[in-house]
Amino acid sequence: MTTPRQDQDWVPPGIDTTTPSGSRTYDYLLGGAHNFQADRDAAAMAEKIMPGIRDVARVNRAFLGRVVRALMDLGVRQFLDIGSGIPTVGNVHQVAEEIDPRSRVVYVDRDPIAVAHSEILLRDNENAAIVHADFTDPDGIFDSPQARRLLRMDEPIGLLMVALLHWIPDESDPQALLARYRRRIPAGSYLAISHLVSAEDSDRINSAVGTFNRARGNDQATTRGYHEVEAMFGDFAMIEPGLVGCALWRPGGRGDMSDDPNANVQLYGGVARKTTG
Repeated sequence: MTTPRQDQDWVPPGIDTTTPSGSRTYDYLLGGAHNFQADRDAAAMAEKIMPGIRDVARVNRAFLGRVVRALMDLGVRQFLDIGSGIPTVGNVHQVAEEIDPRSRVVYVDRDPIAVAHSEILLRDNENAAIVHADFTDPDGIFDSPQARRLLRMDEPIGLLMVALLHWIPDESDPQALLARYRRRIPAGSYLAISHLVSAEDSDRINSAVGTFNRARGNDQATTRGYHEVEAMFGDFAMIEPGLVGCALWRPGGRGDMSDDPNANVQLYGGVARKTTG
């Protein structure tokens, strides 16, 4: 576990560090340093409700890193990461810049705390930016100054929705919203999704992630079945190995997986390519 940072230059003015933040709590679960005692206490409570949530977070983040590397191998050099949280601990721009320093990343989050921290952490990076927006406003995201500056709509985009869509309730019609995103990205782009799976213990999962993310208004996760998640890719062509447990998506070694078999398949993960305009 990384030692929490003692300096305060990444903390925006006016942020209450005594109240837990979902994004900072997630940072702590991932072993990051951008968190405070309130966030660590929230993580401990979530782990009591759902033992293994730390492994689930780690497996999901490892999936994100493998996806970015795979898309870089396929020629993608720009990414749009919706629901990004705080961009620390192996996040998209860090992984992409190791391969090509010219890579461009636009992060999006609706949580003002995550956005405020991100603005400070990215202030010296001309190839990465954060947009304060909600998933339900795709036009606002694509038309934002940050997206217009960094995303080139005549080149493939890696559209990332990792551990996001289970926060979108059915009444918000996530399938229709996803169709709007799929229409906006150019042919040759890729859509990556990870999503909590339906399970007999979904109430326990909801309680855990609700506690973990209570700073975002006590949102409750909506677990969905395999075919429901598969439908989120629309008519995009799935790339190998298809939609599988996150740890089973092109693992590179034991570090990409958990010793707990449940943590390896608690989220489905997959990537699909837009083949037509």
